[in-house]
Amino acid sequence: MYNPKNKTPKTEIESRIKKIQAYLIKKNIDAGLILQNTDLYYFAGTIQQAHLYIPAYGDPILMVKRNFKRAVFESGVEKIVSFSSLKDFFSILSKEGYPKPKTIGMELDVITAGMYLNYKKFFDKIKIMDISHYIRLIRSVKSEYEIAIIKKACELSDKSVSYATGLLKEGISEIEFSAEMELYMRQLGHQGIVRMRLWGNEMFYGHILSGASGGVPTYLASPTGGEGLNPAVAQGASFKNIVKNEPIVVDYVFAYKGYLADQTRILSIGKLPDKLIKAHNAMLEIEALIKKEAKPGVIADYIYNIALQKAEELGFKNNFMGADSNSVTFVGHGIGLELDEYPFLAKGQKMPLEKNMIIAIEPKAVFENIGAVGIENTCIVAKQGLESLNNSDKNIFNLQKP
Repeated sequence: MYNPKNKTPKTEIESRIKKIQAYLIKKNIDAGLILQNTDLYYFAGTIQQAHLYIPAYGDPILMVKRNFKRAVFESGVEKIVSFSSLKDFFSILSKEGYPKPKTIGMELDVITAGMYLNYKKFFDKIKIMDISHYIRLIRSVKSEYEIAIIKKACELSDKSVSYATGLLKEGISEIEFSAEMELYMRQLGHQGIVRMRLWGNEMFYGHILSGASGGVPTYLASPTGGEGLNPAVAQGASFKNIVKNEPIVVDYVFAYKGYLADQTRILSIGKLPDKLIKAHNAMLEIEALIKKEAKPGVIADYIYNIALQKAEELGFKNNFMGADSNSVTFVGHGIGLELDEYPFLAKGQKMPLEKNMIIAIEPKAVFENIGAVGIENTCIVAKQGLESLNNSDKNIFNLQKP
């Protein structure tokens, strides 16, 4: 019934467990308790409703509420037990030979306040500590297994961009364009869900934004947003028709076997205004600078600062990563199982880059009431700088019209 090719290798699970156990030992935390879907998938290989208990010493225990049979098939964790409610928690630990912990680490960045208070009451005198930062640090450096999947996601992303150029025609609406794109991507194996960690941030596949739509800001932590179909979504494609001589932003995430690839390309029907062509070329120049400078050991905000400085030198400071006061203060973000992973190439971020981090770099220039241009590629941190995993043409695709 289930495809064994989709399982995370047991060696991957074991390696990840050892990394978090090393942190627990270092911080004198007796155990970690993993609840969030993405972290469950990373450490257990399944998102079935469960509690993953990771002691500082010994084997982890996956306590599954629903669906037990599927969790047993999917997970690389050895000890998997049925779990009805929290009332079973300590009896399971006792049965498996584990003492009651005095301290326990949890993902306090993502669990709700209500959940925290409930666990705090249940655990009584057990001290709850936040281990979310270190979970994200572990996940920020990808294994060869993860890199291979992300490379495949980038390959499928390149195919999707190529397909987009064939859809381009005058008069097609953004929403029709996006629907055609999303059907094709789904047929290639897009999983549908694009996960984000930041509270309140969400996305469906990505954005098709034409002309002035590309200059419409929104709540999303992104330089572009778009009007969307209504205020309940407030981002992405609208019913606007695509016309000649305007920039068309194709900003899509390909989600493949859990992992993400983020890419942006600019299309047009007919020639764009010289100002936009100049701005696009400036963003390509900034991208080249980032790729050269983003080496292991370099501090994240240094990359943002030199990118901002270069944008100012090229005359696009007020349009860089958003129009005027609506700009975001980053130029790239880590990517993997979630769209907003460590590291962030952002103002004030002091995290050093490490080899095999995967980062989507996206220098963009946004003009209110006109649109957006620029680039985005998913890259890997290597010894000599960033290496792009996307290979589609970076130049503006122009469907010539007389």
